[in-house]
Amino acid sequence: MDLPRSFTVRESGHRIHNPFTSEKLAALGRALDPAPGTAVLDLACGSGEMLCTWARDHRVTGTGVDISTVFLAKARARAGELDVSDRVDFLHGDAAGHVADEPVGIAACVGATWIGGGVAGTVELLRGSLAPGGTMLIGEPYWRREPPDRATVEGCHAVSRDDYRSLPELVEQFGGLGCDLVEMVLADQDGWDRYVAAQWLSIRRWLDANPDDELADEMREDLANGPLRHVRYQREYLGWGVFALMDR
Repeated sequence: MDLPRSFTVRESGHRIHNPFTSEKLAALGRALDPAPGTAVLDLACGSGEMLCTWARDHRVTGTGVDISTVFLAKARARAGELDVSDRVDFLHGDAAGHVADEPVGIAACVGATWIGGGVAGTVELLRGSLAPGGTMLIGEPYWRREPPDRATVEGCHAVSRDDYRSLPELVEQFGGLGCDLVEMVLADQDGWDRYVAAQWLSIRRWLDANPDDELADEMREDLANGPLRHVRYQREYLGWGVFALMDR
C-alpha cells in the first residue's frame, strides 16, 4: 500500500503537498491559536509539515496518517529536525476510515478529501475523531473563475465542472453539512506557482539522474506540458484553501 511512484517523483522536493506556502500554514496556525497540548489528527498528512511546525510553534501533540512510505519517512525526519519527535507520531496506512483512539481537538484533512469520497464524506469521517467543541480542517480546491470550456476543466485536472465548487458554493455546502465556518486561509497564485513549479524542477533532476527508468517517458511528458497547462488554466481558474469548521 503506497502512492504511485510518479507522484513521489513529482513532489520529492516538497514539504507541503498542496499550494500552501509555509507562511500560509503558519498564518493558519496563528489564526486558530490552539492551546498547548491540543491533540491533532491529520489524515493524509503527507510529509507532516503541519503537525511538526505546529508542535514546535504551538506545542500541540498529534498523529499523522498517510499511505506514502516516502512522505512518512520525510515527516519523521522533519520531526527530528524540529525536535518534536516526542510530540508527534506518524502512521502508515489508508487514512480513509481512520478514527482516532481518543477524541482530538483538531481533526484535519488538508487537500485529500477523496479519502471520504468528497467534502461531505470527509466531514463525517473527521467528526468520528473530534472532541465536542473541536475544530475540523478541510483543504479543498474551488473555482476562482467559472471555467469557459472543457479544455479549462481538464487543464485543472477535473473531469467535469462539478468536480469543484465556486467559493460561495463551497461555503454554502459547509453550512448544509451543519458546520459553522469559523476561519479560512486561502492560497494565492504565488502559492500555486511554488507548489506546481517545484514539481518541474524535481522532475527534471530526476530525469537527469534516471534517463532510462520505466517512468521516464511519463515524466518527460509531464515536464513538456505541465508549465503551459499551469499558466493557461490552473493558475488562473483554480483556487484552494483551508477551511476551519465547527459543528453547530
